Amino acid sequence: MLCLPWLAQAQSLLEVYAQARAADPVLALADAQRGVQRELAVQTRAGLLPQWSLSASDSTVNNSGTRSSEVTSSISQVLVDLVQFQQVQQANTLVTAQDASLRAAEQALRARVASAYFGVLSAQAALSTAQANEDAFAQQVDQAHKRYDSGLSALVDVEQARTYHALARGTTVQAREALLDARGALAQITGQAPDRLRPLATQLQATPPAPQDPQAWVDQALNNNATLQAQQLQVQASELAIGAARAGHLPTLGFTLDSQRLGGGDAAATSMDSGRFNTTLALRLKLPVFAGGATQSQTRQALYQRDAALQTLEGVKRSVVRETQAQYQAVLAGVALVDSSGAAVAAANRALAATRTGQALGTRSMTDLLLAIQTQAAAHNAFTQARHRYVLATLLLQQAVGTLGEAALATVNQWLQGDS
Repeated sequence: MLCLPWLAQAQSLLEVYAQARAADPVLALADAQRGVQRELAVQTRAGLLPQWSLSASDSTVNNSGTRSSEVTSSISQVLVDLVQFQQVQQANTLVTAQDASLRAAEQALRARVASAYFGVLSAQAALSTAQANEDAFAQQVDQAHKRYDSGLSALVDVEQARTYHALARGTTVQAREALLDARGALAQITGQAPDRLRPLATQLQATPPAPQDPQAWVDQALNNNATLQAQQLQVQASELAIGAARAGHLPTLGFTLDSQRLGGGDAAATSMDSGRFNTTLALRLKLPVFAGGATQSQTRQALYQRDAALQTLEGVKRSVVRETQAQYQAVLAGVALVDSSGAAVAAANRALAATRTGQALGTRSMTDLLLAIQTQAAAHNAFTQARHRYVLATLLLQQAVGTLGEAALATVNQWLQGDS
């Protein structure tokens, strides 16, 4: 009951994620890059739409005082231009690629938040263990002094207790420094110093991934991983760029509607033309003949860029396969570590209780007791760290296969203390 107010004020994983979602610069950068690509697509498509321009001029010749004016209107529309058609398709493909990149950034943010969140919890657990260890050794120093003063033990027991206590103080200092760094890592994502965080509940059950077939997870990753999808779209866009470069040899066709109105004393304006619009409607066929080798060079450049995109795609694919396999094994290892470290905690508790009894009866030495205390603290810390690593591995496996959504964070949030 006394813990309920503390848990009510502590932040949950979903609350921290909401802060990060609103403040993370990495996600904001990905969103801005998508916006840039969308506007580039609009600008590219604009070249296929009607173009209209107006111009006007008014001039006076100083010697004669003759004044002339001119108003010109020009409307043009592309009918056939395979270069621009290919460029529009390429721009739209790159927009889809940026959409996939944004999805990957969102999943990466969830993974980073979870890693930083449980990084803080792990550092807090390590500090708590170190402080408990230090306090236990301090008690042993005090007891050793009393036993020595009473003539029940030798001075070496006091010095041994002091040694363990001094080493424990150093461990506490390091653990406190690690906690400050972990909190800083979380603040880097959310933009604000974290409050107290809710720890994992004691009833967490570690279960292996389903299905228990690593190849099934790899196949799912190859189909759904957003980073891989974005790179596949980059390859498609590079193929379209090759088509656009090759189309530079082909003719283009369009029509123009030009209107001109002359006024004043312009010598070119007859009495019939002055003040009237002269309109010209024309079809324009343009056939590139020679551009100094630029078209061939642009085609070769596009081919090289396509080859680079293919190699990048192969690298991303291998990385996705490796990451999926690694996280699958990490979940399996996490299940085993949670079970083994849990058993170690129970055994260490029994061993410490037996050692204390043995020391009281004179069958166990001070060294035995110090080692038992140290072993129990290490077992508790290993159990806590194993639970955190298991939860993170489950989330990172989902990120690898492209399914790490907010629902996954909500599930983990239910594993925290104080969450209903």
